[in-house]
Amino acid sequence: MNTAHARRAVSGLAFAAVGALALAGCAGGGNGAGSGDSLSIYIDSAPSTIALFDGLVEAYKQVEPDVTIELETHPAGGEGDNLVKTRLATGDMNDLFAYNSGSLLQALTPDNTLVSLADQSWVDKLDPNFTNAVSTENGLYGAPVFASFAGAMIYNKDIYADLDLEIPTTWDEFMANNEAISKAGLTPVVQTFGDTWTSQLFVLGDFYNVAAAEPDWADRYTAGEAKYVDEPALAGFQKGQDVFDAGFLNKDFASARYEDGVRMLAEGTAAHYPMLTGNVAPAIGENFPDADASIGVFPIPGDDASSNGLTVWMPNGVYIPKTTEGEKLDAAKNFLEWLTTPEACAAQAEAATLGGPFVVDGCELPDDAATLVKDMQPYFDEGRTGLALEFLSPIKGPGLEQITVEVGSGIRSAADGAALYDQDVEKQAQQLGLDW
Repeated sequence: MNTAHARRAVSGLAFAAVGALALAGCAGGGNGAGSGDSLSIYIDSAPSTIALFDGLVEAYKQVEPDVTIELETHPAGGEGDNLVKTRLATGDMNDLFAYNSGSLLQALTPDNTLVSLADQSWVDKLDPNFTNAVSTENGLYGAPVFASFAGAMIYNKDIYADLDLEIPTTWDEFMANNEAISKAGLTPVVQTFGDTWTSQLFVLGDFYNVAAAEPDWADRYTAGEAKYVDEPALAGFQKGQDVFDAGFLNKDFASARYEDGVRMLAEGTAAHYPMLTGNVAPAIGENFPDADASIGVFPIPGDDASSNGLTVWMPNGVYIPKTTEGEKLDAAKNFLEWLTTPEACAAQAEAATLGGPFVVDGCELPDDAATLVKDMQPYFDEGRTGLALEFLSPIKGPGLEQITVEVGSGIRSAADGAALYDQDVEKQAQQLGLDW
């Protein structure tokens, strides 16, 4: 995933895939004419998305050689989002389309616009986090495409081995490890505020701990009742302040870029980088393949070791609009059923670099998956994962990355930063029409 994709991932708009291949086919819009033997899928035009679906189309030909799948693209980001909504509203959507899961999906009013798939046999194979991210009280609407990723602490295993450190499960243990790393003459924590979007991970990646402490926090936040200025959510801002106050950051944290953070981690001059696994796994594979075995991941620690787990982002879904009917509907459902098979997962892993485990039972990580991705799998197997806030609430203020830069740079205290962000999200809630 390139930096542009990474930024959109933090904002909830990314398609967590990487790679670049030419578009296999392109067709006009609408579910229109043709038999059930041809399908049209509407996807965004990011090279990573095209590469992923290119691989899927080619693999599906081996299973259903008589079915022709055409891909039509739309711009990524807000423009494409509006086009998806317009096509659904006018009844001109393709047979299937790829789109976000989570709170952004809810904006499509899926009960009114999409075909429920709750009765499909493959639904029981889905990770509960993904099920939650594509469901309403009335139905389940999507099949996953590609894999999960996490907001977590990426770390250098060689440094940990050399200093005889153990993976921390509490914040106090993490800070103690940082002290030992600092005494060894290495940088304990990399921050790369030259790319401001990277500053958000202490807040975003800490949400597992927030939800573990208060399971209904996201609902109360959406209702305007829970605030970041209060615990447990304040802790994410406080962690950014803690590592700055302790002097644990790289000296060039204010100007360093994302690529610098990955390099320092890979070269072993820094021990920790709070970041998205969907970014780092491809970056290590492409630029520092020899360092793969040295790079691992663990959750951003909270206060309670017994509730230590990963904050995870779910993959996008593929959906069927209600305008798809008859033979087309049957063919579309068959494609989604195949999409949840190990063969489809293998095709996706071949087409793009995984940033996390699959969310379908029976889909195993390939042998060449990044070491840090393999480190994530036990958390999924043990049920120690929780959705990032953006999958549970539509509210994310645009000022977060600037505020977390200020907190992480010592310009503003954690409490002041959290209070400012509460003001930021109140403005967005009003724009969304929420009654605060």
